[in-house]
Amino acid sequence: METDELTEPERRVWEAFPRGEEVVLPADGERTVRARVLRALLLRAPAEEGEIPALRLRGARITGDFDLRSGVVTAPVALADCVFERTVLLHGAELRQLTLRGCRMPQLWATTLRVDGVLRLNDCRITGPVRLGGARIGGALFLDRAVLGPLPDAGDRPPQEARAVLRLDHATIGEDLRASGLTVHGQARLDGLAVTGLIRFADARFLQPGGTALQADSVSVGTNLCARRLHAEGRVNLRGATVPGQLDFTGARLTHPGGVALRASSCTVGELWMRDTRITAGVVNLRRTRCETLAAEPGVWPQQVRLDGLVYTTLAPTLPAAERLEVLGRDGDGYVPFAYEQLTAAYRHIGDDAAARTVQLAKQRRHRTTLPLYGRLWGHLQDATVGYGFRPMRAAGWLAGLLLLGTLAFGLHPPRPLKADEAPGFNAFAYALDLLLPIIDFGQEKAYAPQGWYQWLAYLLIVAGWVLATTFVAGVNRAVSRP
Repeated sequence: METDELTEPERRVWEAFPRGEEVVLPADGERTVRARVLRALLLRAPAEEGEIPALRLRGARITGDFDLRSGVVTAPVALADCVFERTVLLHGAELRQLTLRGCRMPQLWATTLRVDGVLRLNDCRITGPVRLGGARIGGALFLDRAVLGPLPDAGDRPPQEARAVLRLDHATIGEDLRASGLTVHGQARLDGLAVTGLIRFADARFLQPGGTALQADSVSVGTNLCARRLHAEGRVNLRGATVPGQLDFTGARLTHPGGVALRASSCTVGELWMRDTRITAGVVNLRRTRCETLAAEPGVWPQQVRLDGLVYTTLAPTLPAAERLEVLGRDGDGYVPFAYEQLTAAYRHIGDDAAARTVQLAKQRRHRTTLPLYGRLWGHLQDATVGYGFRPMRAAGWLAGLLLLGTLAFGLHPPRPLKADEAPGFNAFAYALDLLLPIIDFGQEKAYAPQGWYQWLAYLLIVAGWVLATTFVAGVNRAVSRP
């Protein structure tokens, strides 16, 4: 391109490029720069001896197609507060470093883009799709405070699932993905994204009511995924995510009426933090997820959860078992034995055996509701007598009460001896104990026979003794054989 074809702003950019100097175009002056001029500069990369060329431009209005598809750009590119009239095309391009800070553009198409260093899109406003699928970024990707996608009243909003506004699927980022304050009007798709460092979505907003707002299936993070104070309207899907550090939803606000608000199933997480998380509508699905620490108060859980297969070692904060058990009753799968066993293990891990027994008793009571009538009746009997073996002192109380009743009744009205000349002296206490405990024989029961309703009392004591003994042994065996 001949320099005499350049406009005044373009000439300034052309002359500053070989020395890497920044050109700032005034807001009240001529700001138009043709995209083909910038393309010619970048692909030609003229340099002065002893200088490092770079494109540094602020405040330009860039006309035409900014097309670097499959191009190799060795000079750093830093554009700030620029307005692109047409789509920025970077398919398959290779760049050293790219900064588009505070720029406005209709779309950014950059699938399989290669950036050796950092890619910055901070404070950008992009009304159409941002496609970075398969991109390889050697440094960090910055999307802080960027606003992507058409506003809800724009009239041309893409269908819920057909076109993702932000696509980072199967991209690789060598350092961090930092997107604090990011707003996405539509779906953000991050399936298969691999980030060596951390992902930061603090104060981000993902807005796709009725659909999937954040689709991040099988995302892999080197350290933490911070979603503090994240606001999502639509489903947040993190199925199969790997986060060795913290997956932090502290202060997040999630809603997806009639669907799953948070799906983090089959994940491997170091610590899952859900403190002060508010899920106003929708289901939380944590099936088959494994984490070392689960930090969540009972109040953060919505009316329906799915927790089958959720494994954790430590549960924070430490609360009475009764406050945790109510959440297990909300499981959409109904009675989930594993959830009770996992909660029991968490209490045993901190040495709270009393709370562990409370959970096990609640498990048996919940299981009882799934049984046929005869099973429910037998369960009620075990519960009332020995608390399914987790309240063994109840049996002692029942025995003591029945023993006192028998001693008083037969002490006031002794039964007649079967053989008066052979019967031992009558002892009301020993007689009642003989009736109650089938394994004890004081010779009283065989020697005396009660009459009338006292005979029915004797039958009651015999049956009660057998029932108490059977339920006590069954309950103790269950308690002793627990893992």
